[in-house]
Amino acid sequence: MRPRKQDIMAEEKRDYYEVLGVDKNADDAALKKAYRVLAKKYHPDTNPGDKEAEAKFKEASEAYAVLSDPEKRRQYDQFGHAAFQDGAGGFGGYDFSHGFGDMSDLFGDLFGDLFSGGSRSFRRGGAATSGPMKGANVRTSVRISFDEAVKGCEKNLTLNLKEICPVCSGSRAKPGTAKETCKKCGGTGQVTYTQQSFFGMVRNVQDCPDCGGTGEIIREKCTNCRGEGYISERKTIAVSLPAGIDDGQIYRIAGKGEPGVNGGPRGDLLVEVIVARSNHFERDGMDVYTEEVISFPTAALGGPIVVRTVDGQVEYDVKPGTQSGTRVRLRGKGIPNVRNASQRGDHYIILTVKTPENLTQKQKEALNAYAEAMGENRTGKKKGLFNK
Repeated sequence: MRPRKQDIMAEEKRDYYEVLGVDKNADDAALKKAYRVLAKKYHPDTNPGDKEAEAKFKEASEAYAVLSDPEKRRQYDQFGHAAFQDGAGGFGGYDFSHGFGDMSDLFGDLFGDLFSGGSRSFRRGGAATSGPMKGANVRTSVRISFDEAVKGCEKNLTLNLKEICPVCSGSRAKPGTAKETCKKCGGTGQVTYTQQSFFGMVRNVQDCPDCGGTGEIIREKCTNCRGEGYISERKTIAVSLPAGIDDGQIYRIAGKGEPGVNGGPRGDLLVEVIVARSNHFERDGMDVYTEEVISFPTAALGGPIVVRTVDGQVEYDVKPGTQSGTRVRLRGKGIPNVRNASQRGDHYIILTVKTPENLTQKQKEALNAYAEAMGENRTGKKKGLFNK
């Protein structure tokens, strides 16, 4: 007996659980999560003209429509795909093109739009808004020395910045001429295209191609700014960097960026600080580290040494018997806190005992005498028990 066409179709369909990549015990949350991933990956709007992606999207949508409905899932678990074939398993046919119900929460998360009245709207492009908007931020950098970073400094930055055109006052139109309302979009800056999709009619909202999303048509553009509404000017801006600023930090200067739109405020100037390395100090946050070389007598007997700090030279008393590699701390002699200069880090000193080199005969005799006094045998001969 030759199988019916609908039976062949049922055999060709993949298992719905396999389509979504979940097991048969998956709960609603797991089903939704799996479908979101597939819908976002294969949606026709993100894969225009890709028939294979469209087919996978429909397959995943069909699987989710069944498994997310408790009754349809029960039928599918019992009879498989045959549950939705005409007359099969005692159940009537099922039209998947109308069986998805309200999925606005799902697609709202995916695409930022909502189902409404059986159709969806997708916003494309970047049409201008009628309300005031803050101008764009401008990024630049400045190089300073280690000492300037510790104590703070003043720097002048010269850069190109946008300014409102003084001839047209930002209107983009030639003085004495008027702008026209775009007829294609009616001044909204947006046009809507409607097309049929798997879920019904889809409304795609895009920037108007005639006015570029502004809602206005300019027949005669300003010759000074060439219809841009802005000109570029070379400007020098004074920057006051606080004490304690570190390499790689961003210093923000409010209101020194690009002009706003429709009366909005200017953006900000973001200055990245690049600090040169010090030949003497090693910085770690608010703390600094230095190495101080001391003589053997100073290490053994103790005594004062002069230490260079970020604030200048200070005197430190080495304790008698100090070993090479000893670390000592000078409290409050580190880097100021960039937000509160009264708070300071610490200065850590690594004391290294220097071994004498190129000794004179007198110095050698003195060291040998010291060795003998300490009970060291420098002759290489073994002493007897009664000689010790």
